[in-house]
Amino acid sequence: MKLQQQQKKPDRELRCPDFWIETSSSIARQYAFDSDGRLSVKVVDDSRPVVRRMVDSFVNKFFPSGYPYSMQFGLWLLKILTRMQSMLFAAGLRPTPAQATAVSWILKDGMQHMGKLICSNMGARMDSEPKSWRILADVLYDIGTGLEVLSPLCPHLFFEMAGLGNFAKGMAVVAARATRLPIYSSFAKEGNLSDLFAKGEAISALFNIAGMGAGIQLASTVCSSMQGKLIVGPLLSIIHIYSVVEEMRAVPVNTLNPQRTAMIVADFIKTGQISKPVDLRYREDLLFPERLIEDAGSVKVGRALHKVVKKASKLSKLREIFPNEKFLINSESKQTDIVLEHSATGEDALRGWLVAAYAADIQKLGRVPSDGVLSEAYEKMDNVFPSFLSELKVRGWHIDRFVDGTGSRFSW
Repeated sequence: MKLQQQQKKPDRELRCPDFWIETSSSIARQYAFDSDGRLSVKVVDDSRPVVRRMVDSFVNKFFPSGYPYSMQFGLWLLKILTRMQSMLFAAGLRPTPAQATAVSWILKDGMQHMGKLICSNMGARMDSEPKSWRILADVLYDIGTGLEVLSPLCPHLFFEMAGLGNFAKGMAVVAARATRLPIYSSFAKEGNLSDLFAKGEAISALFNIAGMGAGIQLASTVCSSMQGKLIVGPLLSIIHIYSVVEEMRAVPVNTLNPQRTAMIVADFIKTGQISKPVDLRYREDLLFPERLIEDAGSVKVGRALHKVVKKASKLSKLREIFPNEKFLINSESKQTDIVLEHSATGEDALRGWLVAAYAADIQKLGRVPSDGVLSEAYEKMDNVFPSFLSELKVRGWHIDRFVDGTGSRFSW
């Protein structure tokens, strides 16, 4: 989108633009401050396909806040389906037992496809944190399997439990497949990605055969009773999740996301050294990847510009400090917000993150007035960035892009 430029004042002071464009989830919205300082917004471009717009509209209207993380809506949907079936029966539309069974199984299996569709909308977040999503995929799969095992104990809720189990397993399948590529890519040092995939499938098939044999043995002995299943099932699930967590911790991912960028900057500020991807793999927080790292400036990236900057005068001041950069920085009491321009790369994100980290250090010392903290931090970053960037490349980091998940970006 083109920016409607205003003429500069004689003293070359940068003024607030007439408007800016923020892009998030394929939707571009135009924001502008009016003469009274109030913020107005309108949608100027929506590149989503028509089918996607219809699906998103349906989701916004019929699913509660927190979806899809809240599993309550799945039970709510299943209740609607069962009540609909009861209403049809009450109206005299009574199918044969075989037909009723077929319809129930179709609806139950349809929940798995719904889970796949829901999880497919999280692709950008999976790119940012593939390890966490891979672990979540196995947790969801174990939950789905557990619900299927427990369903015979609640025959009156069999349809609901089996449907929720299939829904969880559907989400798990998509998350596992989607995160496989970035994880495998971290090991493809010689461009042998296809060979890695092939060997991974071979190993998976081998252990699946071994698992089937072990499962048959357990089913005929310890797990022949429901009590045995209730004891062995959770134990095997704990071993499974623990193994997956350790596997993910050992994977060295060399792309820049918010957590890894923060750790790189924190190490550089404290020691002057650049950490390799293998150095950070065991330090990544796989449970809370969005936690703020104080040594890196307590940076939060991805918030919308109109939520970070609420006054036209503040926006003009930030543009004056960073006139040619593809980021804006605004420091608050507990965190520092970085908003990236639409075409910002990993290099731009690193520049902004270094400024935020240096600004936090300068504020701690208290030797510079608050109005000049960002300016001094920016100058300090500009002096060290060339050597910082070259060392990053030597250490094996990919800086061509910054993977921030579903973060909002702006354009002038």
